[in-house]
Amino acid sequence: MGGGRKRRRRDGSEAPAIHPRNRYAAAAPDFASLASLYPSFAPFVSVSRGGRASIDFTDFAATRELTRVLLLHDHGVNWWIPDGQLCPTVPNRSNYIHWIEDLLSSDLIPPISSSNKTVRGFDIGTGANCIYPLLGASLLGWSFVGSDVTDVALEWAKKNVESNPQLAALVEIRNANKMSCSSESEAVDGEAARENTSKPVDGVLRSKPSILLGVVKDSESFDFCMCNPPFFESIEEAGLNPKTSCGGTAEEMVCPGGEQAFITRIIEDSVSLKNSFRWFTSMVGRKSNLKILVSKVREAGVSVVKTTEFVQGQTARWGLAWSFIAPRKMVIRSSTPGKANYSFMLQGLRREYGAFQVLKSAESFFHASNLSCKTDSSLFSIDVTLSDEQAQAAMLHDESGSVEGNSTKLHSGVTGTSFRISVFEQMPGTLLVRGSLLNKALSGIFSSTFSQLEDTLKMEFLSKAR
Repeated sequence: MGGGRKRRRRDGSEAPAIHPRNRYAAAAPDFASLASLYPSFAPFVSVSRGGRASIDFTDFAATRELTRVLLLHDHGVNWWIPDGQLCPTVPNRSNYIHWIEDLLSSDLIPPISSSNKTVRGFDIGTGANCIYPLLGASLLGWSFVGSDVTDVALEWAKKNVESNPQLAALVEIRNANKMSCSSESEAVDGEAARENTSKPVDGVLRSKPSILLGVVKDSESFDFCMCNPPFFESIEEAGLNPKTSCGGTAEEMVCPGGEQAFITRIIEDSVSLKNSFRWFTSMVGRKSNLKILVSKVREAGVSVVKTTEFVQGQTARWGLAWSFIAPRKMVIRSSTPGKANYSFMLQGLRREYGAFQVLKSAESFFHASNLSCKTDSSLFSIDVTLSDEQAQAAMLHDESGSVEGNSTKLHSGVTGTSFRISVFEQMPGTLLVRGSLLNKALSGIFSSTFSQLEDTLKMEFLSKAR
């Protein structure tokens, strides 16, 4: 469930580890110790002849009690859900929270103008368990809006928030159906109503619940949204894993078209709300769907796409994140003294990540930053060229001299390639990334850009190496 044990894939490569900031990264929960501290948990714990304590993860009551005890013991959170509702595992859900923390702290995407110092998130389908708002608020002090569409989920999510007065001011539970209805015209013709109706699932005709559009208010802005989507197309498909019993209702587990259709609707909504969120994110259950969804996100015209893999016990899950906000401008004062060469190392890379993969990610970085670049795959290098407008923007941040004088100097000095990025393999698992300034007039923006590139590549590849 947690712990520092390293796993390997069938091909011999190291599987992703639990997030290093996860409370359970160093050691899995001690069931025996918890049983001694919480008598209600003790009946669910069995001890083997070798002295190893365990629980039956196919028993819903056992998994629910484990979640309750972990939230109380490690997070100071009071929590409960009724029978049949989706029961989350605390270590796994914490991974998603910490990944979003990584996205926000990377500073790749600047805060939206209306953001205050408190990070604000939107949990799509928060469920009766309300796990993400409770974890985000208790671990990091984030504020949340958690949305859902069923009466039971809304009732118990509110109960879980109200049971924790120290967090109540940080979490709002919102009825997505009510918000959507109030935002739409009362006069809806029959054809529009039919378009908003899904195909039958398990013999029941369900209307498409609102996701973001109509649920997010016009004046609102968020640092991120997150979602544990309905992964399956039918209840039968959802029940195929006999090794666990985490519960879950049809609304939580099932969607026509499965997770691909549900996340596609989030992508569609994100196009209309591109300026209301710094990051859009979702969990993905199938790697084949991840590839399709990444393509759909790129087709939507985003500026940045990020993916990761979560440790979920024996079950693989992935994270997908995207943003329409332009990455931070690679502009600092051009008068800032700078070196002609910079470099950094990428160490401990997994076998499948070599110079070519790093080179392509660097190329994507420059494209996302609206910088023109030409890649030479045979030499593992990228030549980056600034446009006149970009170079002039750098000079506008020069505190010495007038804009007019700098503009004349700039026009005569920025023709051709501005700087070059090269990738070298030092030894298996270790790469050197070097940047060479080819135009001394742009030393400031070169230094800034290379620093941003270093942060981006280390975040992408070193997090995968853990």
